Amino acid sequence: MARFDFHTPSEVNFGGENRAEAFCEMGLMYATGRGCAVDLVAAHKWLNIAAIKGSDRAAALRADLSTTMSKSELAEALRAAREWMTIH
Repeated sequence: MARFDFHTPSEVNFGGENRAEAFCEMGLMYATGRGCAVDLVAAHKWLNIAAIKGSDRAAALRADLSTTMSKSELAEALRAAREWMTIH
C-alpha cells in the first residue's frame, strides 16, 4: 500500500488514480492527529468522501469512527462531506 505524507488538505494531490486512498489517508490523519489536531468531524468527512469514491477500507473506518461520535458531530461531518462533494 502506498504511504501518503502530508499535513494539511492543501498538500494533498487529489488527482490521479489514488484519489480514494488519498481521501482515506486524510481521514486517518485527522482521526489520529498525525501532523494536526485530532478532529473527528473532519476525519469522518474525509473517510466518507473516500468511501463514496470507492474505498472499502474507508467505509469500514468511517463505521468504526461513527460509533464514537455524537449525533450532532455526525450530522456536521455529513454536511461537510456533502458540501465538499457539491463543490468538487
